[in-house]
Amino acid sequence: MTALDDLDLAHAPGDAPVAFGAELTAPVLLAAYRRGLFPMPGDDISAAFNEAVHAPDVVAGRIRVLPGPAAQDPYALAWWSPDPRPVVAPDRVHLPTRLRRSLRGRLRWHTTADRAFGEVVARCAEGRRPAWLTRGLREALEQLHRGGAAHSAEVWDGTALVGGAFGVAVGGVLSLDSMFRHRPGADRVAVADLAARFGAVDGRLLDAQWDSPHVRAFGTSPMARPQYLRALAAPSAVAPLTTEPLPAARLG
Repeated sequence: MTALDDLDLAHAPGDAPVAFGAELTAPVLLAAYRRGLFPMPGDDISAAFNEAVHAPDVVAGRIRVLPGPAAQDPYALAWWSPDPRPVVAPDRVHLPTRLRRSLRGRLRWHTTADRAFGEVVARCAEGRRPAWLTRGLREALEQLHRGGAAHSAEVWDGTALVGGAFGVAVGGVLSLDSMFRHRPGADRVAVADLAARFGAVDGRLLDAQWDSPHVRAFGTSPMARPQYLRALAAPSAVAPLTTEPLPAARLG
């Protein structure tokens, strides 16, 4: 049991945090993804902002404050469950025509999966403000990766890591957390590669978490929270991802 298990999402906000607090450990993190939640930890400035904006909803009971470590400001750890969620089937992930054409000439580009998870997460964290990929979250994610629940895709130009993406899988749903690029389009290629590998082992749905024009460009469409939660709970027999190097040109 975790502090998140008794959260009622039926009447929880879809455009604000569902809860604050709890402890950011690998078991809690996995339980959160299984319930359609994901964390947004932050620093003192983020905590002060959360308290200033959302304290009235906490007082009114619309947002829960969960028990956590005594030394931790509960407002420094927000749990979100956006409604609706932007989702796309693995075989429907879209790459721009120009990028697909350019891949045919990038013969040194290849992709792998789960070969450099920690490095992908670290590079996704570089220069991000607010810095939500905190050390505690990164450690919990790496534990999930070692347990087979978190996955990364890597894009290589020869021996150089030029792009990547990572997320957490729950049954047939893969929730994408972040991506990075050091070459134009390499982040999009990483998402397309992760989608292709997930679909090849009977994964059914990719979740981009936050709806925006940027993620809509991948082919996502909004799914209401109740439908998304049913997709999470559906029986699934997804096998481990293939990790071997594959030519990026195949995605074009």
